[in-house]
Amino acid sequence: MVKKKRVMLVVSYDGTAYNGWALQGSTHNTIEEMLNRAIHGLTGETVAVIGASRTDAGVHALGNIAVFDTFSSIPGERFSFALNRILPDDIRIVVSKDVALSFHPRHCNTLKTYEYRVLNTKMEVPVKRLYTYHFSMPLDTELMQEAAGYLVGEHDFTSFCNVQSQALSHVRTITDISVRRNGDEVSIFVTGNGFLYNMVRIIAGTLLQIGRGKGCPSDVGEMLLRKDRKAAGPTAPPQGLCLYEYRFVDGIPEPEA
Repeated sequence: MVKKKRVMLVVSYDGTAYNGWALQGSTHNTIEEMLNRAIHGLTGETVAVIGASRTDAGVHALGNIAVFDTFSSIPGERFSFALNRILPDDIRIVVSKDVALSFHPRHCNTLKTYEYRVLNTKMEVPVKRLYTYHFSMPLDTELMQEAAGYLVGEHDFTSFCNVQSQALSHVRTITDISVRRNGDEVSIFVTGNGFLYNMVRIIAGTLLQIGRGKGCPSDVGEMLLRKDRKAAGPTAPPQGLCLYEYRFVDGIPEPEA
């Protein structure tokens, strides 16, 4: 008799064509829906994957995490190869493995890193339009980095959260923010223990305003204190955002013997 097991997937995807990660009501064409369909096609089982991070429409990921339960005899590490034959070209399973049935990717100690990429040129570059936000005004990355420093630590990020958020608490901890320029591209890397609805995109939009000379770095500290979404900068568009890394601080529990 085959016992139930839990399989973890590390999922990489180009989010351009999708309405985000999660199925929500009548919303279709999501990453979650594509995974559920592929697993059903492979095993014949009706499953509902549990995702670690619910990325928005148009947002990309190098390594989001999902788990699902199955009675299939397929070894955990083979699911990646089998599912990649079924999934569309813009979704790939990077790694798959058996984990403990008790493992839940949203109920453990984690650090997530997002990258927001900006194309800082006078004119747009068409081949980069799906993966960067074009910003034509000159940017002072040193000012942006100084402003980012006010966001590091545990804060109430109400000013940097979409007003439609249903989170019970807006307190989050950012462990690191770095602003890096590589030629015409500027990347904002944000690492923390969790993020609110649109939080990284609002941080990016705010830092871009500081970088173009609209305000000074210390204004960001005042934005936090005001706890008002109107106090912070605009929400940067989704295509520049990518879930860069998902790290489980305490490791991932192995399946029970």
